[in-house]
Amino acid sequence: MKKFLRFYGAPIAIILLGLIVAFMFMAPAPPKRIVLAGGAKGGAYAAAAESLAGSLRAVGVEAEVLETAGSVDNLSRVKKREADVGIVQTGLAEGLGQEGVSSLGAMYYEPLWVFHRKTARVDELKDLKGLKVAIGPDGSGVRVLASLLLEESGVKAQDFTAAALAGQAAAAALKAGEVDAAMVVSGPTTAWIADLLRDPSITLMSMKEAHAMGRRHPYLDEVVLYRGVVDMAEILPKDDVMLIAPAAQLVVREDLHPAIQSLLIEAALNDHAGGSLLADPGRFPTPQLSDIAISDEAKRYYENGPSFLRRIFPYSVANFLERTWVLAIPLITLLIPLMRVAPPIYRWRIRRKIYVWYKDLRELETAGRNAETLEERMEVRARLADLQAEAGKVEVPVSYTDDLYRLRAHIRFVAEVIDRLSAPERHARI
Repeated sequence: MKKFLRFYGAPIAIILLGLIVAFMFMAPAPPKRIVLAGGAKGGAYAAAAESLAGSLRAVGVEAEVLETAGSVDNLSRVKKREADVGIVQTGLAEGLGQEGVSSLGAMYYEPLWVFHRKTARVDELKDLKGLKVAIGPDGSGVRVLASLLLEESGVKAQDFTAAALAGQAAAAALKAGEVDAAMVVSGPTTAWIADLLRDPSITLMSMKEAHAMGRRHPYLDEVVLYRGVVDMAEILPKDDVMLIAPAAQLVVREDLHPAIQSLLIEAALNDHAGGSLLADPGRFPTPQLSDIAISDEAKRYYENGPSFLRRIFPYSVANFLERTWVLAIPLITLLIPLMRVAPPIYRWRIRRKIYVWYKDLRELETAGRNAETLEERMEVRARLADLQAEAGKVEVPVSYTDDLYRLRAHIRFVAEVIDRLSAPERHARI
């Protein structure tokens, strides 16, 4: 071990120091647990959040889905860091702010439906003046959007009676005649949407101003609900209907790990890239409708797709390799000179096993030449015999055998010199 450390101690210390420095600059590992703010139990947001959570769990990331009041609550929770991810309706950032959050893009349309009773003639939004209209509870995404569009259409808050009802509750109140109209935000596959379309006493307003609204607000898009697309057997709706649609976007903490962001976009692609009743395949997910700044990782993903390593390896392996690539720089920097030095070091170590005996050989030769008596020379001669025996035990690669035999020849040469010096004294004693 002492010899090993003597030869390789310095290179090992340099490599360890390089690794320590590299680890200091290594990207942190992604979190193992993620909290998603979904929506009301049984709603579209809750279902979408559960689908995202399932994709995260499939790759080993623990995911918890919170039941919330909807978009406004979700955005608030992400901003307060009570959740890592939230599903938020586009169009809320202007009033609520977007500090501390980023968007991963819109996932799907959630159109604004304006249903009214047939007894109330409503051809456009300004016709809602004087009516009792369900526009959702205070702080809800639908109320924010409905209030904005009504005001732009010249319908002030005092011009109608607002009912704080949303979703299925608003649909039930409309069917019961408790409200004259309902402005609701939901997907076209929701059961109560089909129920309202089926009710002969209720009419769905076609949003004639949808194109203009989309131009005025980039987070809105005009969509067509085609005749029979909801139910072909009953032909629901009976005619093509123009709707204006915000989108459900994925909002994350701005410091959420990029690997988790990529996983969420991948999950959104799996769930929504195939199209829907309102969107062509490939329309979602998209950064185009987001009113919150798109994260850097999302921009990279939309431009280039999954990383090279992610296309080849599973999530955990790809993420580890992507984080540790920085270690390759100091390792390569250190290994190149070490590889160049290794062969000379190897040759020196092998030859040292041979050359180390020359010090003893020179000392014995000097002692033999300076000996004054035959006994002293005979003692040197015996030590030379021991040296020859020890040298014979040295093991070296075949390519270095000539050096070993040269050593043994030199030992024999010194022994012969000592024998010649001892010969006169031997003859004298005889």
